[in-house]
Amino acid sequence: MSHGVSTNSHKSMRHIVEPLVLLIAAGLLFGYLGCTMGVTHMFNTLFNTAHQLLLNTVLFLMGITVLTGAAGRLLLEFHAISLIERMLVPLMRPLFNLPGHAAMAAMMTFFSDNPAIIILARDRRFNYSFTVSEIISMTNFGTSFGMGLIVITFMATLQNQQTGTTYFVPAVVGLVGAVFGAIISTRLMQRFIAKDLSLYKLSFSDAHIEMLDESSTTDPVWLRFLNALLDGGKGGVKIGVNIIPGVLIISTFVMVLTFDVPATGYTGGAFEGVALLPRLAGHVSWLFELLFGFEHAELVAFPITSLGAVGAAMSLVPNFISQGIISGSDIAVFTAMGMCWSGFLSTHPAMLDSLGFRQLTSKAILAHTIGGICAGVAARYLYMLLTLFTG
Repeated sequence: MSHGVSTNSHKSMRHIVEPLVLLIAAGLLFGYLGCTMGVTHMFNTLFNTAHQLLLNTVLFLMGITVLTGAAGRLLLEFHAISLIERMLVPLMRPLFNLPGHAAMAAMMTFFSDNPAIIILARDRRFNYSFTVSEIISMTNFGTSFGMGLIVITFMATLQNQQTGTTYFVPAVVGLVGAVFGAIISTRLMQRFIAKDLSLYKLSFSDAHIEMLDESSTTDPVWLRFLNALLDGGKGGVKIGVNIIPGVLIISTFVMVLTFDVPATGYTGGAFEGVALLPRLAGHVSWLFELLFGFEHAELVAFPITSLGAVGAAMSLVPNFISQGIISGSDIAVFTAMGMCWSGFLSTHPAMLDSLGFRQLTSKAILAHTIGGICAGVAARYLYMLLTLFTG
Protein backbone atom coordinates (compact mmCIF):
# COMPACT_ATOMS: atom_id res chain seq x y z
CA MET A 1 0.00 0.00 0.00
CA SER A 2 2.80 2.40 0.93
CA HIS A 3 4.54 1.56 -2.34
CA GLY A 4 1.44 2.56 -4.30
CA VAL A 5 1.14 5.81 -2.37
CA SER A 6 4.81 6.69 -3.00
CA THR A 7 4.40 5.92 -6.70
CA ASN A 8 1.35 8.18 -6.98
CA SER A 9 3.19 10.89 -5.05
CA HIS A 10 6.15 10.62 -7.42
CA LYS A 11 3.84 10.95 -10.44
CA SER A 12 2.13 13.98 -8.90
CA MET A 13 5.48 15.64 -8.34
CA ARG A 14 6.45 14.97 -11.94
CA HIS A 15 3.20 16.53 -13.13
CA ILE A 16 4.10 19.67 -11.22
CA VAL A 17 7.86 19.83 -11.75
CA GLU A 18 7.99 18.97 -15.46
CA PRO A 19 5.62 21.69 -16.72
CA LEU A 20 7.26 24.24 -14.42
CA VAL A 21 10.72 23.39 -15.76
CA LEU A 22 9.42 23.52 -19.33
CA LEU A 23 7.73 26.89 -18.85
CA ILE A 24 10.77 28.37 -17.11
CA ALA A 25 13.17 27.12 -19.79
CA ALA A 26 10.92 28.33 -22.62
CA GLY A 27 10.44 31.67 -20.86
CA LEU A 28 14.19 32.16 -20.47
CA LEU A 29 14.92 31.23 -24.09
CA PHE A 30 12.21 33.29 -25.74
CA GLY A 31 12.63 36.09 -23.21
CA TYR A 32 16.32 36.36 -24.05
CA LEU A 33 15.71 36.23 -27.81
CA GLY A 34 12.80 38.66 -27.59
CA CYS A 35 14.71 41.18 -25.48
CA THR A 36 17.73 41.01 -27.80
CA MET A 37 16.01 40.92 -31.19
CA GLY A 38 12.60 42.33 -30.45
CA VAL A 39 9.55 40.06 -30.22
CA THR A 40 8.30 40.76 -33.75
CA HIS A 41 11.72 40.34 -35.31
CA MET A 42 12.34 37.17 -33.29
CA PHE A 43 9.23 35.41 -34.59
CA ASN A 44 9.76 36.66 -38.15
CA THR A 45 13.35 35.41 -38.10
CA LEU A 46 12.30 31.99 -36.77
CA PHE A 47 9.63 31.62 -39.45
CA ASN A 48 11.74 32.98 -42.29
CA THR A 49 14.72 30.83 -41.33
CA ALA A 50 12.55 27.70 -41.23
CA HIS A 51 11.04 28.66 -44.59
CA GLN A 52 14.44 29.15 -46.22
CA LEU A 53 15.72 25.88 -44.75
CA LEU A 54 12.70 24.06 -46.15
CA LEU A 55 13.11 25.48 -49.64
CA ASN A 56 16.88 25.63 -50.02
CA THR A 57 18.18 22.87 -47.73
CA VAL A 58 15.52 20.23 -47.09
CA LEU A 59 14.58 19.84 -50.74
CA PHE A 60 18.26 19.71 -51.70
CA LEU A 61 18.89 17.04 -49.06
CA MET A 62 15.82 15.13 -50.22
CA GLY A 63 17.18 15.15 -53.77
CA ILE A 64 20.39 13.62 -52.44
CA THR A 65 18.55 10.99 -50.35
CA VAL A 66 16.42 9.95 -53.33
CA LEU A 67 19.42 9.52 -55.64
CA THR A 68 21.63 7.84 -53.03
CA GLY A 69 18.70 5.64 -52.00
CA ALA A 70 18.25 4.51 -55.59
CA ALA A 71 22.00 3.89 -55.95
CA GLY A 72 22.14 1.96 -52.69
CA ARG A 73 19.19 -0.22 -53.61
CA LEU A 74 20.69 -0.89 -57.02
CA LEU A 75 23.96 -2.02 -55.44
CA LEU A 76 21.98 -4.19 -53.04
CA GLU A 77 19.83 -5.80 -55.77
CA PHE A 78 22.81 -6.80 -57.90
CA HIS A 79 24.89 -7.99 -54.91
CA ALA A 80 27.56 -5.29 -55.12
CA ILE A 81 27.10 -4.66 -51.41
CA SER A 82 27.64 -8.35 -50.69
CA LEU A 83 30.89 -8.17 -52.66
CA ILE A 84 32.04 -5.14 -50.66
CA GLU A 85 31.02 -6.92 -47.48
CA ARG A 86 33.21 -9.93 -48.30
CA MET A 87 36.13 -7.58 -48.92
CA LEU A 88 35.63 -5.98 -45.49
CA VAL A 89 35.19 -9.22 -43.54
CA PRO A 90 38.94 -9.69 -42.76
CA LEU A 91 39.04 -6.23 -41.14
CA MET A 92 36.22 -6.72 -38.65
CA ARG A 93 37.98 -8.74 -35.95
CA PRO A 94 41.32 -6.86 -35.85
CA LEU A 95 39.71 -3.41 -36.03
CA PHE A 96 36.39 -3.72 -34.22
CA ASN A 97 36.67 -7.04 -32.35
CA LEU A 98 33.52 -8.22 -34.16
CA PRO A 99 32.77 -11.30 -36.30
CA GLY A 100 33.45 -10.88 -40.01
CA HIS A 101 29.85 -10.65 -41.14
CA ALA A 102 29.38 -7.53 -38.97
CA ALA A 103 30.48 -5.80 -42.16
CA MET A 104 26.89 -6.21 -43.39
CA ALA A 105 25.72 -4.02 -40.50
CA ALA A 106 28.11 -1.26 -41.51
CA MET A 107 26.92 -1.45 -45.11
CA MET A 108 23.24 -1.34 -44.12
CA THR A 109 23.55 1.74 -41.92
CA PHE A 110 25.91 3.42 -44.39
CA PHE A 111 23.28 3.17 -47.12
CA SER A 112 20.32 3.92 -44.83
CA ASP A 113 20.23 5.05 -41.19
CA ASN A 114 21.05 3.95 -37.64
CA PRO A 115 17.95 1.86 -36.81
CA ALA A 116 18.76 -0.54 -39.68
CA ILE A 117 21.18 -2.22 -37.27
CA ILE A 118 18.26 -3.55 -35.22
CA ILE A 119 17.00 -5.66 -38.12
CA LEU A 120 20.29 -7.54 -38.18
CA ALA A 121 20.95 -7.64 -34.44
CA ARG A 122 17.60 -9.39 -33.83
CA ASP A 123 17.99 -11.88 -36.68
CA ARG A 124 19.12 -15.33 -35.50
CA ARG A 125 20.77 -16.03 -38.84
CA PHE A 126 23.00 -13.03 -38.29
CA ASN A 127 23.72 -12.93 -34.54
CA TYR A 128 24.39 -16.64 -33.96
CA SER A 129 28.19 -16.17 -33.79
CA PHE A 130 28.16 -13.00 -31.68
CA THR A 131 28.87 -12.83 -27.97
CA VAL A 132 26.59 -10.73 -25.78
CA SER A 133 29.05 -7.84 -25.59
CA GLU A 134 29.48 -7.89 -29.36
CA ILE A 135 25.74 -7.75 -29.98
CA ILE A 136 25.33 -4.82 -27.59
CA SER A 137 28.30 -2.96 -29.08
CA MET A 138 26.70 -3.30 -32.52
CA THR A 139 24.57 -0.25 -31.67
CA ASN A 140 27.75 1.82 -31.43
CA PHE A 141 29.33 0.14 -34.44
CA GLY A 142 26.32 0.56 -36.73
CA THR A 143 25.59 4.13 -35.63
CA SER A 144 29.12 5.16 -36.60
CA PHE A 145 28.19 4.64 -40.25
CA GLY A 146 24.59 5.91 -40.17
CA MET A 147 23.55 7.99 -43.18
CA GLY A 148 27.19 7.77 -44.29
CA LEU A 149 26.51 7.85 -48.02
CA ILE A 150 24.22 10.87 -47.66
CA VAL A 151 26.68 12.80 -45.49
CA ILE A 152 29.65 12.09 -47.77
CA THR A 153 27.70 12.87 -50.95
CA PHE A 154 26.44 16.14 -49.48
CA MET A 155 29.89 17.27 -48.32
CA ALA A 156 31.69 16.14 -51.49
CA THR A 157 29.29 18.07 -53.75
CA LEU A 158 29.60 21.37 -51.86
CA GLN A 159 31.48 24.17 -53.58
CA ASN A 160 32.73 27.53 -52.44
CA GLN A 161 31.29 29.92 -55.02
CA GLN A 162 33.86 32.61 -54.23
CA THR A 163 37.00 30.49 -54.55
CA GLY A 164 35.67 27.60 -56.64
CA THR A 165 36.99 25.14 -54.02
CA THR A 166 35.37 21.69 -53.91
CA TYR A 167 35.41 19.35 -50.95
CA PHE A 168 35.63 15.81 -52.32
CA VAL A 169 39.02 15.06 -50.72
CA PRO A 170 38.05 16.43 -47.27
CA ALA A 171 34.88 14.30 -47.39
CA VAL A 172 36.96 11.16 -48.06
CA VAL A 173 39.32 12.07 -45.22
CA GLY A 174 36.24 12.50 -43.03
CA LEU A 175 35.15 8.96 -43.91
CA VAL A 176 38.51 7.63 -42.66
CA GLY A 177 38.09 9.68 -39.49
CA ALA A 178 34.63 8.19 -38.93
CA VAL A 179 36.09 4.68 -39.21
CA PHE A 180 38.62 5.60 -36.55
CA GLY A 181 35.82 6.90 -34.32
CA ALA A 182 33.87 3.68 -34.89
CA ILE A 183 36.83 1.62 -33.68
CA ILE A 184 37.13 3.69 -30.49
CA SER A 185 33.37 3.69 -29.78
CA THR A 186 32.85 -0.03 -30.42
CA ARG A 187 35.82 -1.22 -28.40
CA LEU A 188 35.09 1.20 -25.55
CA MET A 189 31.53 -0.08 -25.31
CA GLN A 190 32.77 -3.68 -25.20
CA ARG A 191 35.17 -2.73 -22.42
CA PHE A 192 32.51 -0.82 -20.45
CA ILE A 193 30.13 -3.79 -20.34
CA ALA A 194 32.66 -6.61 -20.06
CA LYS A 195 31.97 -7.13 -16.33
CA ASP A 196 28.20 -6.63 -16.53
CA LEU A 197 27.31 -9.50 -18.84
CA SER A 198 26.17 -11.86 -16.07
CA LEU A 199 23.34 -9.43 -15.30
CA TYR A 200 21.74 -9.57 -18.73
CA LYS A 201 20.22 -12.17 -20.98
CA LEU A 202 19.48 -12.01 -24.66
CA SER A 203 15.77 -11.97 -25.40
CA PHE A 204 15.54 -11.64 -29.16
CA SER A 205 12.44 -12.56 -31.06
CA ASP A 206 12.46 -15.78 -33.08
CA ALA A 207 10.34 -14.12 -35.74
CA HIS A 208 11.62 -14.46 -39.29
CA ILE A 209 13.18 -11.26 -40.58
CA GLU A 210 14.12 -11.13 -44.23
CA MET A 211 17.76 -10.30 -44.86
CA LEU A 212 18.03 -7.33 -47.16
CA ASP A 213 20.56 -8.92 -49.50
CA GLU A 214 18.24 -11.79 -50.36
CA SER A 215 16.25 -10.77 -53.41
CA SER A 216 14.42 -12.58 -56.13
CA THR A 217 16.36 -13.18 -59.30
CA THR A 218 13.43 -14.64 -61.26
CA ASP A 219 12.41 -11.30 -62.76
CA PRO A 220 14.12 -10.01 -65.91
CA VAL A 221 17.25 -7.97 -65.31
CA TRP A 222 15.71 -4.81 -66.74
CA LEU A 223 12.73 -5.11 -64.38
CA ARG A 224 14.95 -5.70 -61.35
CA PHE A 225 17.00 -2.67 -62.38
CA LEU A 226 13.91 -0.46 -62.67
CA ASN A 227 12.33 -1.74 -59.45
CA ALA A 228 15.57 -1.24 -57.53
CA LEU A 229 15.82 2.37 -58.68
CA LEU A 230 12.19 3.15 -57.87
CA ASP A 231 12.12 1.32 -54.53
CA GLY A 232 15.40 2.91 -53.48
CA GLY A 233 14.08 6.31 -54.49
CA LYS A 234 10.96 5.78 -52.38
CA GLY A 235 13.16 4.90 -49.42
CA GLY A 236 15.10 8.09 -50.04
CA VAL A 237 11.88 10.10 -49.97
CA LYS A 238 11.06 8.63 -46.55
CA ILE A 239 14.48 9.57 -45.20
CA GLY A 240 14.10 13.04 -46.70
CA VAL A 241 10.72 13.49 -45.03
CA ASN A 242 12.04 12.15 -41.72
CA ILE A 243 14.79 14.77 -41.55
CA ILE A 244 12.38 17.70 -42.02
CA PRO A 245 11.47 18.12 -38.31
CA GLY A 246 15.10 17.97 -37.22
CA VAL A 247 16.23 20.48 -39.82
CA LEU A 248 13.40 22.95 -39.31
CA ILE A 249 13.21 22.79 -35.51
CA ILE A 250 16.77 22.15 -34.38
CA SER A 251 18.60 24.04 -37.12
CA THR A 252 16.35 27.09 -36.85
CA PHE A 253 17.10 27.56 -33.16
CA VAL A 254 20.78 26.64 -33.56
CA MET A 255 21.13 29.22 -36.33
CA VAL A 256 19.41 31.90 -34.28
CA LEU A 257 21.77 31.13 -31.39
CA THR A 258 24.79 30.98 -33.71
CA PHE A 259 24.57 33.81 -36.26
CA ASP A 260 24.93 37.48 -35.38
CA VAL A 261 22.94 40.64 -35.95
CA PRO A 262 23.34 41.99 -39.51
CA ALA A 263 25.12 45.30 -40.09
CA THR A 264 21.78 47.01 -40.74
CA GLY A 265 20.26 45.73 -37.49
CA TYR A 266 17.49 43.23 -36.94
CA THR A 267 14.91 43.10 -39.71
CA GLY A 268 13.20 39.78 -39.06
CA GLY A 269 14.94 38.18 -42.02
CA ALA A 270 16.27 34.64 -42.20
CA PHE A 271 19.57 33.68 -40.57
CA GLU A 272 19.71 36.57 -38.12
CA GLY A 273 20.66 35.72 -34.56
CA VAL A 274 22.11 36.58 -31.18
CA ALA A 275 25.51 34.80 -31.50
CA LEU A 276 25.18 33.16 -28.08
CA LEU A 277 26.84 29.85 -28.97
CA PRO A 278 29.98 31.49 -30.45
CA ARG A 279 30.37 33.63 -27.33
CA LEU A 280 30.11 30.58 -25.08
CA ALA A 281 32.43 28.56 -27.32
CA GLY A 282 34.85 31.48 -27.37
CA HIS A 283 35.72 30.82 -23.74
CA VAL A 284 37.21 27.45 -24.74
CA SER A 285 38.08 28.30 -28.34
CA TRP A 286 41.66 27.13 -27.74
CA LEU A 287 40.33 23.64 -27.06
CA PHE A 288 38.22 23.48 -30.24
CA GLU A 289 41.13 24.82 -32.28
CA LEU A 290 43.51 22.27 -30.76
CA LEU A 291 41.17 19.31 -31.29
CA PHE A 292 39.38 20.19 -34.50
CA GLY A 293 41.21 23.20 -35.93
CA PHE A 294 38.12 25.44 -35.72
CA GLU A 295 39.28 29.02 -36.28
CA HIS A 296 35.74 30.40 -35.90
CA ALA A 297 33.63 29.69 -32.82
CA GLU A 298 30.45 29.45 -34.93
CA LEU A 299 31.64 26.13 -36.34
CA VAL A 300 31.05 24.38 -33.04
CA ALA A 301 27.34 24.46 -33.91
CA PHE A 302 27.83 21.58 -36.37
CA PRO A 303 29.02 18.87 -33.96
CA ILE A 304 26.53 20.01 -31.32
CA THR A 305 23.66 19.70 -33.80
CA SER A 306 24.96 16.36 -35.09
CA LEU A 307 24.30 14.87 -31.67
CA GLY A 308 20.57 15.20 -32.28
CA ALA A 309 20.17 15.21 -36.06
CA VAL A 310 22.91 15.09 -38.67
CA GLY A 311 20.47 16.28 -41.34
CA ALA A 312 19.96 19.45 -39.34
CA ALA A 313 23.72 19.83 -38.91
CA MET A 314 24.31 19.56 -42.65
CA SER A 315 21.91 22.43 -43.23
CA LEU A 316 24.33 24.73 -41.37
CA VAL A 317 27.24 24.16 -43.75
CA PRO A 318 26.10 26.19 -46.80
CA ASN A 319 25.73 29.25 -44.59
CA PHE A 320 29.20 28.73 -43.14
CA ILE A 321 30.57 28.53 -46.69
CA SER A 322 28.74 31.69 -47.79
CA GLN A 323 30.26 33.52 -44.80
CA GLY A 324 33.74 32.33 -45.78
CA ILE A 325 34.51 30.86 -42.35
CA ILE A 326 35.05 27.25 -43.37
CA SER A 327 38.04 25.34 -44.77
CA GLY A 328 38.76 21.88 -46.17
CA SER A 329 39.94 20.76 -42.74
CA ASP A 330 36.61 21.82 -41.23
CA ILE A 331 34.70 19.84 -43.88
CA ALA A 332 36.78 16.75 -43.05
CA VAL A 333 35.97 17.17 -39.35
CA PHE A 334 32.28 17.80 -40.09
CA THR A 335 32.08 14.68 -42.26
CA ALA A 336 33.76 12.50 -39.65
CA MET A 337 31.72 13.73 -36.69
CA GLY A 338 28.46 14.01 -38.61
CA MET A 339 28.75 10.46 -39.91
CA CYS A 340 30.01 8.99 -36.62
CA TRP A 341 27.43 10.69 -34.41
CA SER A 342 24.57 10.98 -36.97
CA GLY A 343 21.98 11.97 -34.40
CA PHE A 344 22.81 9.11 -32.04
CA LEU A 345 21.35 10.84 -28.95
CA SER A 346 17.90 10.50 -30.49
CA THR A 347 18.34 6.90 -31.68
CA HIS A 348 20.59 5.09 -29.17
CA PRO A 349 18.01 4.83 -26.35
CA ALA A 350 15.35 3.39 -28.67
CA MET A 351 17.82 1.01 -30.30
CA LEU A 352 19.10 -0.39 -27.01
CA ASP A 353 15.58 -0.61 -25.64
CA SER A 354 14.49 -2.69 -28.63
CA LEU A 355 17.38 -5.06 -27.91
CA GLY A 356 16.41 -5.32 -24.25
CA PHE A 357 19.40 -3.40 -22.85
CA ARG A 358 17.92 -0.01 -21.95
CA GLN A 359 19.98 0.10 -18.75
CA LEU A 360 23.18 0.29 -20.78
CA THR A 361 22.16 3.46 -22.62
CA SER A 362 24.38 5.78 -20.55
CA LYS A 363 27.48 3.65 -21.22
CA ALA A 364 26.70 3.47 -24.94
CA ILE A 365 26.24 7.24 -25.14
CA LEU A 366 29.49 7.89 -23.25
CA ALA A 367 31.45 5.50 -25.49
CA HIS A 368 29.98 6.99 -28.65
CA THR A 369 30.52 10.58 -27.52
CA ILE A 370 34.22 9.80 -27.04
CA GLY A 371 34.29 7.97 -30.38
CA GLY A 372 32.80 10.96 -32.23
CA ILE A 373 35.31 13.36 -30.70
CA CYS A 374 38.14 11.00 -31.68
CA ALA A 375 36.70 10.84 -35.21
CA GLY A 376 36.88 14.63 -35.52
CA VAL A 377 40.40 14.78 -34.11
CA ALA A 378 41.57 12.00 -36.45
CA ALA A 379 40.04 13.74 -39.49
CA ARG A 380 41.65 17.05 -38.53
CA TYR A 381 45.18 15.67 -38.25
CA LEU A 382 44.84 13.26 -41.18
CA TYR A 383 43.87 16.22 -43.36
CA MET A 384 46.85 18.21 -42.04
CA LEU A 385 49.13 15.26 -42.84
CA LEU A 386 47.64 14.95 -46.33
CA THR A 387 48.10 18.63 -47.12
CA LEU A 388 51.66 18.45 -45.79
CA PHE A 389 52.56 15.78 -48.34
CA THR A 390 50.52 17.13 -51.25
CA GLY A 391 51.35 20.79 -50.70
